Amino acid sequence: MNNTWTDRWNDRYSSEEFAYGTAPNNYLKEQLEKLKTGSILFPAEGEGRNAVFAAQLGWRVSAFDISAEGKNKALKLAEPNDVAIDYLVGELETLNYQEEQFDAIALIYAHFPAAIKSSIHKTLETYLRKGGVIIFEAFSKKHLEYLAINDKVGGPKDIESLFSIEEIQSDFPDYEIIQLEEKEIELNEGLFHNGKGSVIRFVGKKK
Repeated sequence: MNNTWTDRWNDRYSSEEFAYGTAPNNYLKEQLEKLKTGSILFPAEGEGRNAVFAAQLGWRVSAFDISAEGKNKALKLAEPNDVAIDYLVGELETLNYQEEQFDAIALIYAHFPAAIKSSIHKTLETYLRKGGVIIFEAFSKKHLEYLAINDKVGGPKDIESLFSIEEIQSDFPDYEIIQLEEKEIELNEGLFHNGKGSVIRFVGKKK
């Protein structure tokens, strides 16, 4: 991943305000509260709002991001909430997670560069134990129509970085699909996710 990508996220997370707020993503909250606690991984976790929420529920939380500024904000958020998260900075292949290490993986607006997003998904799913759950919400390819009307809703502006139902089925083939849909939602998350958008939502249990 190039320095421009890293610099972009460090710049976004360097301000005092939390870019996407401090409350957890609604879909993550709804799904996580249905599960028995265990170990969970948050890829591309940014400023930590979802990881801190999971830790408050009693999950053992691991997270990573390419942004050191994101980690700083996440630890800053964890402290007053009296929780601990294991947060690493770096690209996935350098981080030494283990096969079948986690009971759940939460991919919440984890928009990796288009050229590597599927390979990252396929690596990540090896870290999930059999019977473990993936929770996924990110912008769909249709989201470009919403961005054209309101760029305050946020999200990538290139179609290759956005997701389709078919891509999720291809990246996570050996899963019992609990939910997989494309849906219009209203976002109100901090400074950069505001307004109507189109997302892919997926919950799958590893066979």
